[in-house]
Formats: sequence, structure tokens, C-alpha cells
Amino acid sequence: MNEISRRTGLTAAAAALLTGTAAAPATARAPRPPHGRRGRALQRGVDAIHATGASGVLAEVQDARGRTTARAGGADLEAPAKGPVPWGAYYRIGSDTKTYTATVVLQLVGEGRLKLTDTVERWLPGAVRGHGNDGRRITVTNLLRQTSGLNEYITAESGDFTPDAYRRNRFRSQSPKEQLAAALAEPPQWLPDAADPVGERRWGYSNTNYIVAGMLIEAVTGHPWAQEVHERIIEPLGLRHTLIPGTSSYVPQPTATGYTYFPEETRPTETTLGFGGGADGCLISTTHDHGVFLRALLGGRLLRPAQLAAMKSTVPVRDWVPADGVRYGLGIASRPLAGRADGLWFHGGTSLGFVSEGGVTPDGATAVTTAAFTLRLENEETHRRQARATLRMVEEVLEAGF
Repeated sequence: MNEISRRTGLTAAAAALLTGTAAAPATARAPRPPHGRRGRALQRGVDAIHATGASGVLAEVQDARGRTTARAGGADLEAPAKGPVPWGAYYRIGSDTKTYTATVVLQLVGEGRLKLTDTVERWLPGAVRGHGNDGRRITVTNLLRQTSGLNEYITAESGDFTPDAYRRNRFRSQSPKEQLAAALAEPPQWLPDAADPVGERRWGYSNTNYIVAGMLIEAVTGHPWAQEVHERIIEPLGLRHTLIPGTSSYVPQPTATGYTYFPEETRPTETTLGFGGGADGCLISTTHDHGVFLRALLGGRLLRPAQLAAMKSTVPVRDWVPADGVRYGLGIASRPLAGRADGLWFHGGTSLGFVSEGGVTPDGATAVTTAAFTLRLENEETHRRQARATLRMVEEVLEAGF
């Protein structure tokens, strides 16, 4: 199964082709129950997401004072005896992976090993060519900001989007070269302005950008993308429950069963297993670990000031998520937040059976992360209802005081 971004919407998702070793389970410890205004807002938000039809939901808010968690729903619709969604459950974070990939690229920029103005051709000669595609016109900035014009490899592989297709292909993996080849089979959406490619403001979300970014990391460092993410982010931050599954289709325990309502289907299909992509969306994590990452990133622990500022240099986007005022930077996005002139930062991601959403204050002081174990794709309205409830939960928790 390819990673499917909620950012491409139901139509694009329906066009997608459904094509290791488990980490140790999270340490069992009693979480701090919802309390105070922020804790109550967290529980209300989780309940609201559950009410949209998600089988189970888990969320956490964390800051310098500690963390508060909330949950709703069960671990398995077919086995109620398994109880509620387990604390510390693992889940696929989908396109939230892109923020990790962008962070590594920007670290390399900060080290002087790479420039945001470098072209893809500079590091991957001949890799982006054919049918009008031209890596000489695409810079590192274009990749990270989604302004390259590259086609979506997932949509390019269009095929049956049904429960049967999912079951046939859930153990099928793909290499980055195969994914890129699928995207290059057609002319690009556009080519960045030859006179000023970095300044290109035409925006189009494409997982292919981050497949190429992963290849670029390997070209610059001589190491696999996964190794660089582990050694630069996962290990230094002590993210003991964040892993890169490679070609494995499994999610470690503890977890909850993931479900997908396929287009026009009235019953959910279990979709826990599946290949999650690569540098564009394969990471598996927990709400706690992902929150630690977001706070470290916005708090300036992972990037130098110049590179963090570059990450926050945005272009306006439309029709990406059901929210107003969204702007996309280098692997992270912003949107307004009531009571804060500087808004909040987020990304989010979706894989079959898992929806990851979060938000962090611009100073990294407070982060909210959530996992829903059901993806509603049976029609546009249910898909957007779940997305709106999730975005609203993040905003209300960050707006709430103690």
C-alpha cells in the first residue's frame, strides 16, 4: 500500500494504486488524565473525532510542565474484549514524515553541504528527465515547499481502489526509483520559473517531492535516508518509539486495528497492514514521540536559526485542508490560531487506517498530537467531517489555558 495523503483529497486518494522487525512496545505507565481547561478540551476533541465514525482515537498535549493524554473508542471493532485504544499505541504518521525529511535536508544546508538553491540535477544527474520534466529547473526549495510541479506518483499509479485491491497488494513495496518513474511518465504540472525557481509560488502537493528529497539526502551524505533520520533526529531526541519500517507492512504492538471506509463502501475494511512509502510518509511513531519532535523542532533544538527561518518561509495554499489562511513552508505549514498573532505550525498525514494530526506553537512550548485509527473515504462529506473535527481539536487545545 502506498502512503496516501489526506492532502490530496478524496478524488486523488481514490485514484491511488493499492499496492521489520517490531520495536519494543511502549512502556506501560499511567498517563496523566485530562484535567484543567486544556485537558478537558483535549477529551472533548477526542470524543468529537470519535463521533465522526473513527473506531478509536488517542491524543496528547505536552509542554514543559508535562503531558496529558485522552482517548476514545476501542482497539478493535471485531473484538470488543480487547478494550480501549491502548496508551502509547503505535501508528503510521503518514505525511507527518515529510517534516522529518525536511529537517534533515535543512541540517545539511546548515552544515554547508547543500544549498537550497541547488538543483536536483546537481545532485541527481539525469534522474528527473523525460516527458518535459527537467531537474535543472527544480531546486531543493521547490521540493520541500511543494512548488516543483512534479506529478503525484500515487495518482500516476492509478488502479482499483477497493478492499480486494488492498488485500492483494498490502505486502507490495516499491523503491524510490520506481515511485519517481511513475511520476515522470507524464509531463509536469509546470516547471518553476527559469529566472527564479526558488521564488516559484505555484503550489501543488505531491509526495514525489519528498521521494526525491530522500534520494537527495542519500546523494549528499552517502547514507540511506533512513540512517540519516535515525542518527540526526530519532536517536538524539530519544524517540524510542519512532521507527522506520522499510519494506515491512507491520505496525508494532501495542496498537489499535486500523480501518478504512473505501469509496462507496458502507462497512469498514481492516487496513492495518501495508507498505507506507519512504521519505514521503513511512514513519511509525506514537503521539508522545511525535510531540517531542515537534517541540524540539520549533524550539530550535534541531535547526540553526537561519534554517528554521527558512523552513517558516511560506507560500499561500488552497484546498489542502479544511481550514482558512493555510500557508506551506519547507516541510511544515502554518494556519491562524485565535489568541495568537503567530498562529500554529502543523503538517499531518494519512495512511490507510491511520490519520495523524498535530499542531505546535511557534516557540515549541506546547504541542498537540493525535491518532485516529479510521480513515473515512466513502464520500467527500464524511472525509471532510473527520478532518474538520481533528483540526478543530488541535486548535481548541492550543487556545485553552491551564
